[in-house]
Amino acid sequence: MFNKAVVLGATGGTGRAIIEELLKRGVETVAFGRSMPKLEQLAATLGNPAGLCLAAGDIFKPADVQQAAQGAEVIFHCASVPYHEMTAKLLPMGESVMEAADRLGTRVVAVDGIYPYGRRIDAQPAGEDHPKNPHTRKGKTKLKFEQMLFSPRWKHAERLIVRLPDYYGPTANEASYLGATLEAVAAGKPGMFIGNMTVPREYVYLPDAAVMIVELAARDKAYGQNWNIPGGGVISGREIVDIARKASGKSRMVVPVGAFGLTLLGLFVPVMKEIVEMLYLTKEPLVLSGKKYEALVGPIPATSFEQGITETILSIRKRQSQSE
Repeated sequence: MFNKAVVLGATGGTGRAIIEELLKRGVETVAFGRSMPKLEQLAATLGNPAGLCLAAGDIFKPADVQQAAQGAEVIFHCASVPYHEMTAKLLPMGESVMEAADRLGTRVVAVDGIYPYGRRIDAQPAGEDHPKNPHTRKGKTKLKFEQMLFSPRWKHAERLIVRLPDYYGPTANEASYLGATLEAVAAGKPGMFIGNMTVPREYVYLPDAAVMIVELAARDKAYGQNWNIPGGGVISGREIVDIARKASGKSRMVVPVGAFGLTLLGLFVPVMKEIVEMLYLTKEPLVLSGKKYEALVGPIPATSFEQGITETILSIRKRQSQSE
């Protein structure tokens, strides 16, 4: 196991989950983000643990990343950009991170999604050798990110990519597909569900994902490869909402939103119209195989949906009550 790590995008859902897992294991952890007030709020939420350091900077500046990563053995690249800025900003951000890592000779664990796979083929679940034939702008951009990350021009930084399906959990925010839905249910307000609510899809509980990501980061054999981070099975939107309503004790309406609704919302929230091209995943969901992970690490942690969604709702309600 390594002794020190830096988490980029620390205040995001995945970043915070990884920070919590690292601290549990006694790893000295640097939380890196744009805003020191947000980082301080994160630290306070975690109880200001002794093993956590904060570093504010611009991820698009290699010098800022390099300074934050001094002495770290692993950089967890969890930072993201909004959908409507992805084409312009994803690659420059990745280049900056890799430039810093290469200067330091530090390992990089890049956290990404399943968009580069494109439409599923008949074989399910999909392994890491599933063909990458993206047909969307975001999928093509994500594939270019992977190609950049594994470029031979980086001589000193080892790297790997972990790929997550849709996710949820106490640290997930409204920027995630399911985040806004669960926030609304927890608050007892009408909500929306992006995409089809009847087709079962794969979701991973972020605390489970964090365990798997850190386990891979600690193994030499994991580097230079793609790794799937599968969830605990599939579940429909209706089932998710039913569990969430039971946990919250409230039952306001949740309506599915498709291409037309997202396009209208996009007039006011630009990121919404950018989700439209990804709606194929809600109709033709891709389920990830965990066989490769099991062969290297062991059993996949899989919190039940009943437990995971309930814990998420209770966490959101606690946060909402504190902010009132």
